[in-house]
Amino acid sequence: MQVFVQGTSTHAVNVEPSTTVSEIRKRICTIEQVSEDDLYLHYGGLPLDDDMSFEALPDLATIVASGKLLGGKVHGSLARAGKVKGQTPKVAKEEDKKKKKTGRCKRRIQYNRRFSTAVNQFGRKKGPNSPYSALIP
Repeated sequence: MQVFVQGTSTHAVNVEPSTTVSEIRKRICTIEQVSEDDLYLHYGGLPLDDDMSFEALPDLATIVASGKLLGGKVHGSLARAGKVKGQTPKVAKEEDKKKKKTGRCKRRIQYNRRFSTAVNQFGRKKGPNSPYSALIP
């Protein structure tokens, strides 16, 4: 069975199905001239365990050999992450307000209010916000 190992360059390696990952790691370390502690083997984005055999991998599989990546400093403190959202007070959701009528519908309501249901009264005309206008049917 043949497996491709992709490191600084791609190598074709012949392996037996019973061969373990640690044996291939030793072989790749001598080819790439890297220490065994710094070399990691991945297949399909998942790291391969040292005791795993190549029976689980398909023929002509491509294994990625990568070095150990050291973490760097993060700019800014992670202790303050989400600070603004935590400080903002929670505002209660307003009750559903009815949308104002516009256009033809508004004019129709206005016409009905002024002419069709209005009772002619004697005396001074009352405004729409007058407390006495609610008494008039």
